[in-house]
Amino acid sequence: MTKGLVIGKFLPFHKGHQALIEFGANQCDELIVLVCASNKEHISGTVRENWISETFKDSSKIKVLAFHYDESDLPNTSNSSKEISNVWAKEFAKLLPDVTILFSSEPYGNYVSEFMGIDHIMFDEKRTKNPISGSILRESPYENWAYLPDIVKLYFQKKIVILGTESVGKSTLAAYLTNQFSSVLVHEIGRDIIPDSKCFTEEQLKQIAEAHAVNINDAVQSLCPLVIIDTDIHITQSYAKHTFGSYLELSGWIYDYNQADLYLYLVKEVPFIQDGSRLDENERNELDRSHRDTLAYFGIEFEELPGSYETRNSIAYQLVSELVNRFK
Repeated sequence: MTKGLVIGKFLPFHKGHQALIEFGANQCDELIVLVCASNKEHISGTVRENWISETFKDSSKIKVLAFHYDESDLPNTSNSSKEISNVWAKEFAKLLPDVTILFSSEPYGNYVSEFMGIDHIMFDEKRTKNPISGSILRESPYENWAYLPDIVKLYFQKKIVILGTESVGKSTLAAYLTNQFSSVLVHEIGRDIIPDSKCFTEEQLKQIAEAHAVNINDAVQSLCPLVIIDTDIHITQSYAKHTFGSYLELSGWIYDYNQADLYLYLVKEVPFIQDGSRLDENERNELDRSHRDTLAYFGIEFEELPGSYETRNSIAYQLVSELVNRFK
């Protein structure tokens, strides 16, 4: 029985790794994929193990294991050093004494296999099939989005919510960010169910909460890097509290779908426009206080966007840019 081995950090797991694993699985009876995760890395080995396991869940040949180690005991490096390869080869031999062949795309594969006394097959060393690396993806995952498998895209995908009271330009900002970042937009659904914000029922608010959550989840499944959400569940809850004196009782999945990475709250500093379906300006201002109280009640932290449309656009653009370039 031929038992193969693929080793790596998979930080993050990308399509080059996926191709290597597929190649190795076709060359042996069983393939072990060993995720080497140190105590100082930002993404846990368990998460990385799950990425690969889910990607290959239909393959009975492939077994994924996470090896958690302390950097004070073992070196964390991808450099192809004979000395470092010897240290790791001894560890691999203890962990997996029955492997007979190593598959890799790195020069260190030659050293590790030699020290382990097993065969080595190099795959796409020059990265001609998938010109990507973990270090490049760590620097800019969104610019190299196409090289991420679907499950990893879900991990890096970010959701941004636009909040604020009536007539502050939420939809305008949402459209601007969607265009600037080539993202997917979840439109506000409230007006489809409640044409006039001065007249509605609790049941209609529940309909909005459920429908909007479903739309958010549908947008997430598009696997775009960014999902821009115009209004969310907390605004719906604020309308309920403001109008009926209590929050709606809703299922947990609605809150789960509404969870976001960045909340932008528009300050009511642009001119109020009454289109005939909105509250009058004084009550609109009361609603603003209700929104803020509701966000505090649910523990939602947000960034305030004051000033003109242009000023808010500029601040929002900077905040979203910082978010998408952050590696977590």
